[in-house]
Amino acid sequence: MSPDLYSARPTNVEPRPLQRYARALFSVPVRFQYLMPGGIRSSRGTTLDISEGGLGAIVSGELRVGDMVEIDVPIAEATLSIVAIVRHTSGVRSGFEFVGLTLEERLQITNVIGSA
Repeated sequence: MSPDLYSARPTNVEPRPLQRYARALFSVPVRFQYLMPGGIRSSRGTTLDISEGGLGAIVSGELRVGDMVEIDVPIAEATLSIVAIVRHTSGVRSGFEFVGLTLEERLQITNVIGSA
């Protein structure tokens, strides 16, 4: 008799929402700045993917869901300083949602996504 794998699933798990924007693999070193008790902290990381709405990254630091961060992201020949909210974090991987992108910044990101 084969095991019933479906009965082992938790019943209260909600499905993950669909992503609003297409993601592209994007791996560059980034710098994060964020406010913690005691002052402004800085940490470094590496992006994993990027979209018009945010990015995923491996981060060394003490980020918490809901924290506002400034991320310095090198794109093409410029470095964008983007404000974002930490939307999820587990271990060293975190997800960030961009806040208040200008049209020019959004265009630079879509160019990166289009060339990936």
